[in-house]
Amino acid sequence: MSDIRVASRYAKSLIELANEKGVLEQVHNDMLLFSKVVSQNRDFELMLTNPIIKSDKKLAVLNSIFGGKVQQMTQMFFDIVTKKNRESVLPFMAAEFEKQYNEFKGIQVVTVNSAAPLAPAQRDYLIKQLTAETGKIIQLKESVDPSLIGGFVLRVGDKQIDSSVKNSLRKLKIDFKDNSYINKL
Repeated sequence: MSDIRVASRYAKSLIELANEKGVLEQVHNDMLLFSKVVSQNRDFELMLTNPIIKSDKKLAVLNSIFGGKVQQMTQMFFDIVTKKNRESVLPFMAAEFEKQYNEFKGIQVVTVNSAAPLAPAQRDYLIKQLTAETGKIIQLKESVDPSLIGGFVLRVGDKQIDSSVKNSLRKLKIDFKDNSYINKL
């Protein structure tokens, strides 16, 4: 079975159980913490995926890092995953947990790259429009990319809206090339 399918099943089970026990928000925060640790520490990620290191050693490392900092259910989840020798899939499980959590809560993650930071009024307008369009709670992730020159690039799920000056200039350049090629004929 692929790692993504395994991660999806474990994440779904964890969400259902955490919701049933009333600790979904705490477990969600724990999985965010886990993802943050994995993304900031390459050695930790490599340790999880190393087949030479025994599962009990990996569990000891997980306990030393997260013991007392995470909800008891999250700790038990780490224990079960390591006993099943699936600790190499834990980063995928955390990512899948976040994805399924957002679906469960009706949250749509939207990324916007702009040439300059968005003004509060622009941010509010964007969130209002996207909420009306999707019918979901919008979680906006912003980043600044000066190479866009002006405008923004918006990503909602698998859709992208590029209204940057950089993209407009690229299209204009292509149009000029196409016109000059036609004129040569």
